[in-house]
Amino acid sequence: MQLFHDKLVKEGELRGVIGPRDTTILWERHILNSAGVVPFVTEALQHQQVTTGVADLGSGGGFPGIVIASCLRDVPVTLIEPMERRIQWLSEVVDLLELDNVSLLRARAEELVPASIAHPGTPTEQQAVRFGNAEHEHRGASQPPAGYSQRFNVVTCRAVAPMRKLAPLALPLLVPGGQLVALKGRSAPQELAKALPMIKKAKGFRSRVLEAPVGEGLESTHVVIVEKR
Repeated sequence: MQLFHDKLVKEGELRGVIGPRDTTILWERHILNSAGVVPFVTEALQHQQVTTGVADLGSGGGFPGIVIASCLRDVPVTLIEPMERRIQWLSEVVDLLELDNVSLLRARAEELVPASIAHPGTPTEQQAVRFGNAEHEHRGASQPPAGYSQRFNVVTCRAVAPMRKLAPLALPLLVPGGQLVALKGRSAPQELAKALPMIKKAKGFRSRVLEAPVGEGLESTHVVIVEKR
């Protein structure tokens, strides 16, 4: 994580993946905050019979996806990001940290949801997202193939969208019994309450807000967890 931190300090603001005031608070605001989700991801994976991996929606500068992949190197992690410049950044970070468990997918969540609903099940050999730097196109990302149908044990996200908009995008990407694990702020309970009709429509249940400690002396963050029927 120190290598990731140093690259963020050196290039992050210039390349538009962090704000101008973030360089001095990277550990507590971004890295440790993202690490707070790891125990919940680990627990969710323990309840799955078959590992299809973790998808991080809207990975941006790598939060929380890069942090999750660094902490859970035996778990396949797919970073989904629509912007080419951020995909390039993520690819460089993956190489720097030697994250062989990471794949990159340049796509908007909206592009993946219809296919995942129309073609349920685990990915075929042709549809599976491959892992490792050798599969990165120009150190970038693969495009979603026609009929993309990969579904994941866990979908994570941070600062992507309100829960009422996030649920219809994220829940269809989960296997039955999978979990959406979303990092949220203090208003998480109110946000979840407004989203309950959309969650139910997207086959979500057992929605709850949990506190996620991020480090001694630091304010805890909040995690919204929704399970998929």
